[in-house]
Order: sequence, then structure tokens, then C-alpha cells
Amino acid sequence: MASTSDIRKGLCIRYNNDIYKIIEFLHVKPGKGPAFVRTKLKSVTNGKVLDNTFSAGHKIEDVRVETRSYQFLYSDGETYHFMNTDDYNQITLQESALDAPDLLKEGEVVTVLFNTEDSMPLAVDMPASVILEVTYTEPGVKGNTATNATKPAKVETGAAVNVPLFINEGDRIKIDTEKGAYMERVKE
Repeated sequence: MASTSDIRKGLCIRYNNDIYKIIEFLHVKPGKGPAFVRTKLKSVTNGKVLDNTFSAGHKIEDVRVETRSYQFLYSDGETYHFMNTDDYNQITLQESALDAPDLLKEGEVVTVLFNTEDSMPLAVDMPASVILEVTYTEPGVKGNTATNATKPAKVETGAAVNVPLFINEGDRIKIDTEKGAYMERVKE
């Protein structure tokens, strides 16, 4: 058993007869009244996200997890296929287990969380950032902006990302997987 002081991003807990992964949390200490922890939980079974508030000191049941490196092979619809980089065993996961499936490129290595009790895959942790090639974007027009203007761009995985005006088709860009936002242009 853990308490609210042990809450951190990525922690898997058992709550309401389901297993949830904490994707956001905030410790709040109001001037009046007891402290509490505001959390955003994502179900690892169906992908639903719910907001929950735990009072300070509340006991939570954490789930022991094991992490393993897997390489993304391909997807067919809602099913994503991964291969263990150590023993080459393959697993399939549903799209709901992934945080940012539209930024996942074939060959990308990710971390898969497994429940140690029954060895079931729970969730997929993406790398902090991915480098993808821009496949389509409108040309940027100089002089029609004041500051920090962006334009939509499509990357090789099909995701849409807002990029600065100087980005052109064929450029490789670094994308933050947590926010799905442009970080920088990558030089070859």
C-alpha cells in the first residue's frame, strides 16, 4: 500500500476494480482546510480518462510493474504490433493503451509496462521526443506575421502538428510526445 505522497506521473494504481495509470497530478495545500492531491487517471483496460481527488494521506493500492523495451513493428487498424528487443517475442496492444499512437513510427523503440502479478501488458511509454519528417505543409509567407506564427503540417506518421513558418516539406522535426508539439528542426 502506498499513500498520496507516493503519487507520481506514470504510477499504476488499482482503483474502482480497475488499473489506472496516473498521467497528471497536483498536490494542493489550500490556506483553509486539509491538503489534497488532484489527479488525472487513465484506465489501462479501456483508455478512459477520469479526474479524481484524493485527500492527503489517503491509502492507494499501487500495482507493481515491470518495464521492457519493445520495438514498434506495424499497426492494422486499432491493433498495434510490438517485438521484444531482447528475445524477439511479439505482442499486440490496442490503440487505447498508447498515449500518442499518431506519433509512433515503425521501428521506434518504446517501453511497455507489464503487471508483475499476471504478466499482462498495461501501457506503453513513448520516448520524450520523436524525430519525424514533414510530408506536407503550405509554404510560409514572409511578412504577414507579428510574432511566433505557426502553420499546420503533416508528418510521415499522419499526425498534424503546428510548426513555425520556416519549416518546409522534407524537413525533419523533433516533436514532444507528451504535448504533441513542435520542439525544433533537426539538422542532418
